[in-house]
Amino acid sequence: MLYYAVIFFIVAIVAAVFGFGGIASASAGIAQILFFVFLALFIGTLILRAIRS
Repeated sequence: MLYYAVIFFIVAIVAAVFGFGGIASASAGIAQILFFVFLALFIGTLILRAIRS
């Protein structure tokens, strides 16, 4: 999931360089959502692992 967040971030940067503001903001938004979902799952996994061990 973090891989896809990085890909969307790169797409956002490239789109911004070429002047496609709408595509850049949409890609950046998707990357941000994916990153926060990754963080939530990662922290949840760490908490569950700490509880089980």
